[in-house]
Amino acid sequence: MSASLDLSAAPASRPRGRRMSPVVKLSAGFLILVVLVAILADWLAPIHYTTQNLLARLKPPLTQSGGTTYWLGTDQLGRDILSRMIYAVRTSILIAVMGTLIGAVFGTLLGFIAARMRGIIDQAIMMLVDAQAAIPALFLALTMLAFFGNNIVLFIILVSIDGWDRYTRLARGLVASEQESDYVNAVEALGASTPRVILRHLLPNIVAALVVQATLNFPGTILLETSLSFLGLGVQPPGTSLGLMLGEGRRYLLNAWWIAVFPGLVIFLTTLSMSLFGDWLRDRFDPTSERH
Repeated sequence: MSASLDLSAAPASRPRGRRMSPVVKLSAGFLILVVLVAILADWLAPIHYTTQNLLARLKPPLTQSGGTTYWLGTDQLGRDILSRMIYAVRTSILIAVMGTLIGAVFGTLLGFIAARMRGIIDQAIMMLVDAQAAIPALFLALTMLAFFGNNIVLFIILVSIDGWDRYTRLARGLVASEQESDYVNAVEALGASTPRVILRHLLPNIVAALVVQATLNFPGTILLETSLSFLGLGVQPPGTSLGLMLGEGRRYLLNAWWIAVFPGLVIFLTTLSMSLFGDWLRDRFDPTSERH
């Protein structure tokens, strides 16, 4: 009887921090919706995002003009806000994802090199990390764009600059701790090469922490992209992004608030959802977490 009582009590003792709260579920659902919108933009947009109708310029939401319903209104050139937002989500998410992946791969690689090589190489890499942490990413991006001009490849690289130093610090610390463990010493004693030790033994044991770090960095990457596009230094017309739409709409806040408010709302909800989901992942995979 006592054993059955113990078994029934076991699930209740499981940390609540490992379960998805309703807020986290809503955040995950919104992120899935954003990804689906980005993938299916060509099918979801009512009309092409560059189509202009000057006779329907600055129309408020839920307006009909010329047989077309503008669910979220139109901008200063008569372009459909809903269609532009759908394509803007695709552009912003693609840039943020690519920037996050490049920064994560580059930072993690440097962290592995620093932890494995030690000595002067480790010191040089950590000096580079400290220098990166001391320079605001927005200032560095503005400087690079001023010198080299603007193109999409350079823009993605500049967005990836934000946060790579965090991956380097994290990977260096985790690898330095793991490579002192018995299983690493055992496989090295058996003659395993350095690439095999890294790819088959070290990386699988720290990848969860790196994924969590990526989810926590992702909101900042989106905000950097939107900030640069807002300033006119990111995605250029006739392209569209959430930051570009926000920048274009700031001149019309008094008489056409919908141009800026709807993209700004999507930016806010996306970054908030990713932050909440990243916090849950951190609690889920952090073995030292004591949150209940």
